[in-house]
Amino acid sequence: MDTMTLGHLSPAQFAALALAAFLVGFSKTAVSGANTVSLAIFAAVLPARASTGVLLPILIVGDVLAVLTYRRHAHWPTLWRLFPAVAAGVVLGTVFLLWADDGVMRISIGAILLMMAAVTVWRRRVAEREAEPDEVATRTGRVKARSYGVLGGFTTMVANAGGPVMSLYLLSAGFRKLGFLGTSAFFFLIVNVSKVPFSVGLGLIDGHSLLIDAALVLFVLPGALVGRWAVDRIDQRLFERLVIAATVLGGLQLLLG
Repeated sequence: MDTMTLGHLSPAQFAALALAAFLVGFSKTAVSGANTVSLAIFAAVLPARASTGVLLPILIVGDVLAVLTYRRHAHWPTLWRLFPAVAAGVVLGTVFLLWADDGVMRISIGAILLMMAAVTVWRRRVAEREAEPDEVATRTGRVKARSYGVLGGFTTMVANAGGPVMSLYLLSAGFRKLGFLGTSAFFFLIVNVSKVPFSVGLGLIDGHSLLIDAALVLFVLPGALVGRWAVDRIDQRLFERLVIAATVLGGLQLLLG
């Protein structure tokens, strides 16, 4: 696989990755859609395959901060119902990564970003539902959980882009803000940690990638702190529009680049 070491990064490239790491922290404690912008930045600066391995530890640090912040608000019945389907999606994503080269990865990540932008637009249309998250216990809820779980597992393994899929599922299930943040925090911590052995086996995480992570991880904490401060103050609609626009531009850049 193509690699890039910390010493190969120009100051402008490092600054872009630092901004992306900041947005990871912000997204984990405020608006999950910012993660797609981070994904686009990482894939634009680094080789596409390598970018997924560098980004994963950064995401795990953000997940830990989110769990520490919202741990009391997780809805565990929903989590247990999702995990088997997510595991199947992760396995499918791993099989895909076994044969996908860097060109295929760029196209795949770009297509996934555009799909996630469309999912986010759809998510906003159902975000006003007020039902409690008990529909996961119904037959329809179980089918929905399995469908979203497989798609979420595949997209998170291939491109670390499962956030919008899970956001749509949790919002459509009626989760309010704190329940949404707490449940998604534990979900992504567990899923992302489970992806580490697969990523190491595929050569996506190695000593070079971990050195880049060590330099970037310090930018995740301030992002998480800003997100926690902003979660009750941010203009959600405007921010999501900006995130969608940035995601579309990032996806198009990867597809056309």
